[in-house]
Amino acid sequence: MRFGLFVPQGWRLDLVGIEPAEHWPLIRDFVLRAEGGPWESAWVYDHFHTVPEPTQEATHEAWTLMSALAASTSRIRLGQMCTAMSYRNPAYLAKVAATTDLISGGRVEMGIGAGWYEQEWRAYGYGFPPPGQRLARLDEGVQIMRQAWSTGSATFDGKHYQVDGAIVRPLPLQDGGLPLWIAGGGEKVTLRIVAKYANYANFDGTPEVFAHKSNVLKAHCQAVGTDFDAIVRTSNYNVAIGTTEAEVEDRLQALKSRLIPHVGEAAAEGALGAFRGLPGVGTPEQIVEKLGKLKDMGLEYGICYFPEAAYDTSGIELFEREVVPAVR
Repeated sequence: MRFGLFVPQGWRLDLVGIEPAEHWPLIRDFVLRAEGGPWESAWVYDHFHTVPEPTQEATHEAWTLMSALAASTSRIRLGQMCTAMSYRNPAYLAKVAATTDLISGGRVEMGIGAGWYEQEWRAYGYGFPPPGQRLARLDEGVQIMRQAWSTGSATFDGKHYQVDGAIVRPLPLQDGGLPLWIAGGGEKVTLRIVAKYANYANFDGTPEVFAHKSNVLKAHCQAVGTDFDAIVRTSNYNVAIGTTEAEVEDRLQALKSRLIPHVGEAAAEGALGAFRGLPGVGTPEQIVEKLGKLKDMGLEYGICYFPEAAYDTSGIELFEREVVPAVR
């Protein structure tokens, strides 16, 4: 199993209490530290407003960070989990991503999805189209990007996007364009888009759901004539790790305490639901057991989020020492 690491960028209220002038040096140094460790990749989120509720706290823009990190690192691969297709014209996005790949020396992963955060969409004037329209935009946009990266230009007359000879040069440094990570587990449409276009699938990483989504994806691959085994299955994991279960609970309570002043008691407690009982939470032995089972089921790549990363790297260090070597 390979591992990526989410960057603290504010979206999940993981930079509160830190002066804005210190954010970029912290993010840069965090990724440089990861580059020297066992992590294959570093990841940013493509969001503009915080969760679990919008606040006035910082949320740094994904592709600006991608470009800055591309210039500041030399080994680690860089991705977004995931870019919302409708936030940028796909031909423009193909151009931005190709330029970032050039800056990085060919290390960009292209995470892409339909988008979901309604409040954020409406606040930025994008409306909030129904799911079918957002997914149709995803399908059309991926086709435009693939064409642009393989030929250097894109011409496409779709229902949602029209481009006419959009030049995207220089091409990405990676042969065939950027690896496509398509995120989402929608069984009728999203996983069919994954089957048609993706190098990587990213969906729920709990055992029962992972197994089910894998079977659905396999059926779509058979239907569209692609090789299921060629698509790398990945998932994202919120991590709360400790040498004892009490230490794990301490980490969760520290997260809750940080969130309460910004979103209130109920929303802060609700945020812990994205951790409790899930594969990335527990002692090293417990996490190794859970991830090992998922690895046996076909999970090949986990992207890890440590909510305390900007303040305390001891959990990351414990994960690096005792989890990564055991399931690699």
